[in-house]
Amino acid sequence: MRRLVLALLVIGAICIGGIWAGHRNLGPVVITSEGEQKIILVLGEVRQVTVPGATLRMPFVETVETFDSRWLYLRAEALPIQTKDGELLQVDNYIIWRIGDAVKFKKSFPGGMATARDRIDRIVRDDVREVIGRHTLTEVLKDARESIMTDIASKTREKVAEYGIAVADVRINRTELPPGTEQSVYLRMQTERERLAKKNRAEGEERGRKIRAEAERDARVIVANATRDAEILRGEGDAEAARIYAEAFSADPGFYDFVRSLEAYRNTIGKGTTLVLSTQTEFFRFFQQIEVGSGPPPR
Repeated sequence: MRRLVLALLVIGAICIGGIWAGHRNLGPVVITSEGEQKIILVLGEVRQVTVPGATLRMPFVETVETFDSRWLYLRAEALPIQTKDGELLQVDNYIIWRIGDAVKFKKSFPGGMATARDRIDRIVRDDVREVIGRHTLTEVLKDARESIMTDIASKTREKVAEYGIAVADVRINRTELPPGTEQSVYLRMQTERERLAKKNRAEGEERGRKIRAEAERDARVIVANATRDAEILRGEGDAEAARIYAEAFSADPGFYDFVRSLEAYRNTIGKGTTLVLSTQTEFFRFFQQIEVGSGPPPR
């Protein structure tokens, strides 16, 4: 019984010691916690990259190096950058990154995390300067800010991948004008806005003149077409009237002559009209020949 208890105590001590040593990469058991990854090396050559949990190794033959696998935050100091339209901005940014490939990372940065941070910072600074330099002040501050950050992140992600680094995002934190330049920048912006306003007004006036000219031209065409159609209809009406008169005249020339004379009387002798004419005139020939109750005399 005593031997069994003693054996259990020895086994327990060995396990506890292995776990304790594993956390310190000393014993045969390597414990990898959440948020880290470990490389097991045999004579400097990589044998295995661990995942969270327990892994066995050969003490004194295999060595272990630990790397962070969490997303890390790196903020860059503000730096002056000139925009496409010549404005100078103070821009600072930050990057969210992590070690995606521990083996590549170890080979790329034997000096460790400090060397890696310096390299990442330089790469991001270069990308920020290059991308912002292709945009105007207005685009950087408002119009294209989101696309600029997306472009920077894409460029940085591509460049650092060869070092075993994964990038989640690159963000522009602040964009400020250097001290003492705000007034001159505002004046230039005001001048530019006034120039654009004049240009837009001139273009609007030119477009308005063009629209009015086209409208007047269309109106003249419409009036001309309407006048033409009216003349055509009027001519057709006169022709039809002449035809009807001709038919009436040919049917009863005397009646036609009588009706035309009455129309002439109506149009000539109005209310309050006084005419001094001889009764023997041709104009009053029907009054000379008409008898009460008789029809129009023959001509």
